Amino acid sequence: MKILPFDDRDGFIWYNGQMVPWRDAKVHVLNHGLHYASCVFEGIKVYDGKIFKLTEHSERLRKSAEILEFEIPYTTEQLNEFTKAIVAKQGIKDGYIRPVAWRGSEYMKIYAKGNSIHLAIATWEWPTYFSEELYKTGIKLCWAKWKRPAPDTAPTAAKAAGLYMICTMSKQLAEDSGYHDAMMLDYRGYIAEATGANFFMIVDGELHTPIADCFLDGITRRTVMDLARSLGIKVVERHMLPADLAQGQEAFLTGTAAEITPVGEVGEYKFVPGKITNLLKDEYHKLVRA
Repeated sequence: MKILPFDDRDGFIWYNGQMVPWRDAKVHVLNHGLHYASCVFEGIKVYDGKIFKLTEHSERLRKSAEILEFEIPYTTEQLNEFTKAIVAKQGIKDGYIRPVAWRGSEYMKIYAKGNSIHLAIATWEWPTYFSEELYKTGIKLCWAKWKRPAPDTAPTAAKAAGLYMICTMSKQLAEDSGYHDAMMLDYRGYIAEATGANFFMIVDGELHTPIADCFLDGITRRTVMDLARSLGIKVVERHMLPADLAQGQEAFLTGTAAEITPVGEVGEYKFVPGKITNLLKDEYHKLVRA
């Protein structure tokens, strides 16, 4: 099947204050975001033409930039307006939105306080992440060799491009080895997250998840925790060692793209998608389309 590259598509991208034809939304090869990873981004979903939790994503984009010590020159309200405008322009009903902000090309050195800040927002139709069969059996994860860094060694609270380098490497190795994703530990050896999604496990009717103290506290993660509490399911945030997975009966990942994706195995540990996973998945689907 021929792959349609993302730089050769029809439509428009919101770019630095105007709607630009998709193929003309370009940056110079010498920009600070590319060379020094001074770049932040978001992933947002559109359901039936409605954008889910837009304000939370716009706020997090601005906060991520602040953590990297640059300021996006637009308010949260303006970001919301721009995002709605490009979704309408593209006629997206069920899709994905990618806002991205980066430092420009004025200075090509480590110090970048004088560099301009650029912002682009693109959106496109987004199919189901995994096949329906995999949602029944659960996806397979191996163990990643890379670990999530400590908060005093990287800006772990930001959704920053540089933090995803080891995710890409881990994901590629996982798929090359016959798995769907990889489970990453943190710098202490605790379970952290998959390469782009948070992890949950059902232990005797309770919902357990790692404490997000060195990786992204996902918007979908928090949404699912709130859903579980509203359903009377106890939520436990705790540090989890790999051996603790033996306590779980069900497991799943959460994320904007992954939504709620059942997990069938993590390394040597097996899970069976069951009642609580399916309940949360159904309630989540109702919520995003409400």
